[in-house]
Amino acid sequence: MRELMIVLKAVADKNRMRILKMLEKKNMCVCELAAVLQIKQPSVSKHLSILKNAGLIQDERSGQWIEYSPCHARINEYAPLLQASLKKWLNDDPLIVSDREKAKTLNRLEICKKD
Repeated sequence: MRELMIVLKAVADKNRMRILKMLEKKNMCVCELAAVLQIKQPSVSKHLSILKNAGLIQDERSGQWIEYSPCHARINEYAPLLQASLKKWLNDDPLIVSDREKAKTLNRLEICKKD
């Protein structure tokens, strides 16, 4: 039951849900996610840590960045089931649509050099 509770708590936050929905469309770094969510990078990092602990996302170094993407490994039995359902949910939600549109236009080199 503990693993299920970790996964459900991870998705029970608006910003974490927004992160998951953006990562369905493209791999992103912390500075890109912070730019779309309009929150500070340490807050984004905390959200990412919770999602990773739940087995919902993974990270991989790509040059100077760490890119986040949906987790493809089976960390627990619940995360893959929830990911499959999430792909079908909220795709027409105005905030999710807006986030995804903003994410498409981001220039990582411009965003990350400011910080």
